[in-house]
Amino acid sequence: MDTTMLVLVIVVFLALAFDFINGFHDTANAIATSVSTRALKPRVAILLAASMNFVGAMMFTGVAKTIGGSVADPAKLDNGIEVVIATLLAAIIWNLVTWWFGLPSSSSHALIGALAGAVFVGAGSDMLNYAGFKDIVLALVLSPIIAFVIGYLVMQLLKVIFAKRSPHTVNKGFRTMQIFTAALQSFTHGTNDAQKAMGIITFALVTSGQLQEMEVPFWVKVSAATAMALGTSVGGWKIIKTMGTKIFKIEPINGFAADFSAASVIFSATLLHLPISTTHAITSAILGVGSAKRFSAVKWSLAGRIVVTWFITIPITAVLAGVIFKILF
Repeated sequence: MDTTMLVLVIVVFLALAFDFINGFHDTANAIATSVSTRALKPRVAILLAASMNFVGAMMFTGVAKTIGGSVADPAKLDNGIEVVIATLLAAIIWNLVTWWFGLPSSSSHALIGALAGAVFVGAGSDMLNYAGFKDIVLALVLSPIIAFVIGYLVMQLLKVIFAKRSPHTVNKGFRTMQIFTAALQSFTHGTNDAQKAMGIITFALVTSGQLQEMEVPFWVKVSAATAMALGTSVGGWKIIKTMGTKIFKIEPINGFAADFSAASVIFSATLLHLPISTTHAITSAILGVGSAKRFSAVKWSLAGRIVVTWFITIPITAVLAGVIFKILF
């Protein structure tokens, strides 16, 4: 095996490791509300999430092409493989740190920030596609706001529709409906998040000359989908606890509203080929639903910590990737 192929193998391994970590880091996105309301048993919820993540990951590639080509043109980078290695190491480190502290940070923010930082340090500022980077960041910033608003409106609508029904009857019905929304949320998570690793692997294949254009090979899709599903099957219990119980006391109708709202935003972004943070979408939807239920019911101090993590992820991972590039290469 020559040096180029060996390095490519390392890149693929790191990308799939990132996808695996992304899977257990973001399991909470899909199942936190259904587990907290006991609509699903934890192990059943995780198996459901893993299966639907795999299905979703296999069905779309538009986000992968955006990740692989919008921040920088891989065909123009002489040291693109090294850039990818620094990107993945920085994103993996940040994901593990935030998972350890139970903070639902964004794997998308981590990857985009790290890629921008690695390109900036490794190839120079001229190699950054600022317009493409700006569009991605704009989608990452706007999607939580949209998810919050939709979550708030959906919950308000459900309150009006079921105002005269007994809470027990309503929650019993929505506990069953949560199984559907957990599956939907897992599917949409796969359509967006798994494509990020696909995009990075394809980026590396193009920059190394193995591919001529940003078309995701079938083996890359299967590998990324499998890694995401396996990671999901492990489960990220620290973050599940944060999202399912610590933001506010979630009842089945709230969980349904949050999952449906978040899934709508995520799938819309996938259809537009935009990588967004599934973590931010579901967290913001939960905050919106909680605000509609009762503003004071939301633990805004915890929400503040989560929001701070959102804002610092891109700059921290950009710096971290730049430092890693300097140290290794």
